[in-house]
Amino acid sequence: MQFLHHNFYTDIISFNLSNSEKAVKGEIYISIDRAKENSRKYKTSLQDELLRVIFHGALHLCGYKDKIASDKKAMQGKEDFYITMFHVKQTEPL
Repeated sequence: MQFLHHNFYTDIISFNLSNSEKAVKGEIYISIDRAKENSRKYKTSLQDELLRVIFHGALHLCGYKDKIASDKKAMQGKEDFYITMFHVKQTEPL
């Protein structure tokens, strides 16, 4: 309630601690319980759900918003992109 101004649980909350636009500095807090629920709800692995919320929080710290439909769609596209890139990097030979 204090930070998000709603009375339901969230999977992630991020706090921007940057003093300039040239650096990204912040804190991200993840609810593992919500991530587990979301992975079941959306039929995805817990790893991918955790990746999604990590990238989601990082995108918020980079200035992305998700309150209106068009912003939410753009953010989800970025999350999908970074999840895919994570998996591609994991399968590349060293």
